[in-house]
Amino acid sequence: MTCDLEVDVNGEEIFLVDKEVLSSFCGRVRKLIDQTSIAAATKPLKVAFADLPGGAEAFELMTRFCYNNVATRMTPHTTCLLHSVAHFMEMTDGGVSSSANLLKLIQKSLEGIPYWSWSEIVRALRQCQDLFPVASTSGLMDRILDSLAGRITAASDASPAVSSPESSAFRFSFDTRSTMSTKNCNHRAWWFEDLVVLNPAMIEKIVKSMVLHKVDHVLISRFLAHYLKSAASNASSDKKEAAETIINVLHSLDASCVSCKGLFGVLRISSSLKISKCCQSKLESMIGNKFDQATLDNLLVPAPSGTKSLYDVNLILRFLKSFLRIEGRKSITQLKQAGSLMDSYLAEVAPDSSLKPLKFVALATALPDEARDSHDAIYGAIDMYLEVHTQLSGEEKMKMFCAINYEKLSSESCKHLASNRKFPSRTAIRALISQQSKLRSLLKEVNQLKKHSGALPKANPSKENRLSDDEQIILYAKKVDLSTENEKLKSQLQGMQWKVMELERICRKMQAQMARATKKNRTVSPSNARSLPRLCS
Repeated sequence: MTCDLEVDVNGEEIFLVDKEVLSSFCGRVRKLIDQTSIAAATKPLKVAFADLPGGAEAFELMTRFCYNNVATRMTPHTTCLLHSVAHFMEMTDGGVSSSANLLKLIQKSLEGIPYWSWSEIVRALRQCQDLFPVASTSGLMDRILDSLAGRITAASDASPAVSSPESSAFRFSFDTRSTMSTKNCNHRAWWFEDLVVLNPAMIEKIVKSMVLHKVDHVLISRFLAHYLKSAASNASSDKKEAAETIINVLHSLDASCVSCKGLFGVLRISSSLKISKCCQSKLESMIGNKFDQATLDNLLVPAPSGTKSLYDVNLILRFLKSFLRIEGRKSITQLKQAGSLMDSYLAEVAPDSSLKPLKFVALATALPDEARDSHDAIYGAIDMYLEVHTQLSGEEKMKMFCAINYEKLSSESCKHLASNRKFPSRTAIRALISQQSKLRSLLKEVNQLKKHSGALPKANPSKENRLSDDEQIILYAKKVDLSTENEKLKSQLQGMQWKVMELERICRKMQAQMARATKKNRTVSPSNARSLPRLCS
């Protein structure tokens, strides 16, 4: 044998080989030699491969196969390297022997993947990262991914006893280190830490394979959150690529299986990475759809650098927009949970001296009216905002006051509003009118109870009391001088509140009496019913 061929492998190492031996196995080398001129054939040939998969290690394994007449030991590590380099070098011919087709030998070796250990599977995937794209196009990666996802599925379905190293079902699947029982960790499966060494592109492929194997999406979402957290703490990793990949994969999963807490964790990590607008929009949409499951701490996201505000209120408004985007899908319970959360958030951001009044109003009015049973919290937040922002114009204040539904204010809030110097007289009048509306409703309820029980105490036959209840309300409303100052309004409002409280007391008393009467009627038999004869003594 002569060393008449010089091969430069990816600039890493130069090999001197026999061109006849190599060309008899490698179609790519044979084509290169055939293209050379007859004059050049008398001189040593030089060939350079700039993108040979597996580099110098893979090329050396390949040459050993060619020189040793196929006497090459196949291991999971060498199988992956040889598979990729064989495809690259076009080693589909049998060379000197029909049994010397390297690809056929590799395919036979790959049939043993079910017997590879878990650590060998993970190591093979790390090799596929370096051998990309040959490992992907040749089908090698798909076979290893399928095996990995199948083992995760089997381990997820099995009990801790079955997933032990001694179990016959997993004897060839897992090594001792990776088969720790999941009972020591409620949120992390045993395989989470093994896979964080892989790059984001490989993680995306693994998740797709897991989805095809019907692995629980809750488990997948937990793994993705763990992976991103690990990538964020690793100085050598591409954090932006990891964040964008995780967001895209999470967006493809069943939305009900992705926790709100996990999404806010992704938001915290990605907020400083300048991810693409598309990924940012997907993340905000996912969080917005689960807005009612968030907590106040989740919403207190610091404002972007360069802004004076303490918190990122624009982000919250985008969350709410996503939350309300599809009408009819949100239940009244979800709306009320979101309303309660926003009441807490308004109280938190109101003291921010840099918060613009229009933004504050937008936060207060973002949810529909049915999201709140009471507007006391909104009134309190506006009162706090006015305490800090003393230079607002009359127009800005009126826009704020319009955010309050005065019919949903409690008597205590109405009383406080009537004496609140930060609120103009017209707001006290609106509160008074709302109390009248409450009083009118209560009187109608009293009339309903009076028809059923006749137990309403008779009033003195004065001229005003001889009028109908609705007329009394109108008469009382006419007595209110709407042009008076706040002090007189306060007095009138207190009188109205007293009437509301008194009618509420009467209603409660009558309802209790009717309940007792109904219960008594059910237990006492009719007087005209005949008693049955006693059958036994």
